[in-house]
Amino acid sequence: SKASLTGEKYEPLLDEPYRWKSWAYPRDEKGELIKTAAVGDDLIAFVSGELFPYFRGFKDYVEPGTFGAKIGEIFSGVSNKFQSGYNLREVLESIDALRFQTQQEKHELSDLYETRINNMGNAGRNGGEYYTPRPLIRAMIRVIKPQLGETIYDGACGSAGFLCEAYEFLRPLVKSAAELERLQTATLYGQEKKGLAYIIGVMNLILHGVEAPNIIQMNTLTENIQGFQEKDRHDVILANPPFGGKEREEIKQNFTIATGETAFLFLQHFIKRLKVGGRAAVVIKNTFLSNADNASRALRQELTSSCNLHTVLDCPAKTFLGAGVKTVVLFFEKGTPTEKIWFYQLDPGRSLGKTNPLNDDDLKEFVEFQSTFRESERSWFLALKDVDPASFDLSVKNPNAPEDDPLREPEEILAEIADLDQESAEILAAIGEMLA
Repeated sequence: SKASLTGEKYEPLLDEPYRWKSWAYPRDEKGELIKTAAVGDDLIAFVSGELFPYFRGFKDYVEPGTFGAKIGEIFSGVSNKFQSGYNLREVLESIDALRFQTQQEKHELSDLYETRINNMGNAGRNGGEYYTPRPLIRAMIRVIKPQLGETIYDGACGSAGFLCEAYEFLRPLVKSAAELERLQTATLYGQEKKGLAYIIGVMNLILHGVEAPNIIQMNTLTENIQGFQEKDRHDVILANPPFGGKEREEIKQNFTIATGETAFLFLQHFIKRLKVGGRAAVVIKNTFLSNADNASRALRQELTSSCNLHTVLDCPAKTFLGAGVKTVVLFFEKGTPTEKIWFYQLDPGRSLGKTNPLNDDDLKEFVEFQSTFRESERSWFLALKDVDPASFDLSVKNPNAPEDDPLREPEEILAEIADLDQESAEILAAIGEMLA
């Protein structure tokens, strides 16, 4: 621990009655659970009436930006859902059997947490809407190549998947205590509007090893993009902003290009929050590249004139389970205008679904080819001088593709139908639970 390394006296964060060994699993001299440990209504009364309020209080009297302050913020947004103290006692005993001491144990716990977030997304439950496939995030990071000492920002961070994966990418590069301190405290920044997503994101970063995450709960779009100063800007932006949300009319006034599409407002925000020379990778609906409305066209022109949009990754259908839209990833660097765009059409060779999600191998070729902008059957260049200035259409049109798409195999079609049926059944079941 830090105290053992510095010689400082260790001061426990929690008062005695609220430590795990005091209330959750008090032991006798043999190391077994004492018979007088709280259970039933007494346990529920303690957790709901004493423990949670104690943790919430951290927000008011613990130094801001510390681990304790984050505990206060987390517990301010949650309540005890257990009604049976006997069920809670069983859960506490199961948790006590887990170990979180070594890096390997912590890594396993963070993997378990990520899996649960993913499952929430597959079942259409709260929290899962904030889940971006981790193989896609890792590929985006490998292309952007963040460096130690740079700041990384996600203004729609959800479950903080981009920030967690960026931390995992940078952590092996750390060579000193000072570098680790900077990575922990002055590298990763996020903002999130929704309370549940904010809590999930903070917990996710803590489990990955970031003790006091720099995530703020706020509506990013309330910030006027004309008011940003250099201190507000970042070296790297990684994000998957929400599609199709609705914002109040006064919020749209914060942006030079007025639009009702939330993702397009976020894209304007990201362009302004990026430092000159900074790099970004942003997931967005593929229709952004071709929409004929004035706002979409103006935003494409703004992006390509203020930034070098050097790469567009065209993602296959069902990359995002349950989303129902096709997406692209925009890779750009701020400061020089775009001359040509390298497109890559991702084809995993199978229909994606719950049982066949995107994996790291699917994206290996993209990352490899992108490093040299290699042309192939699925990758090509579009010169901006060849784009129709009236429509400014940048849509994905593979010049190497055959005129007609090959017919799909019956087995593939049946598998996709089965996947869709299963997803529909799970969504209906979830709706039934909410109505029960």
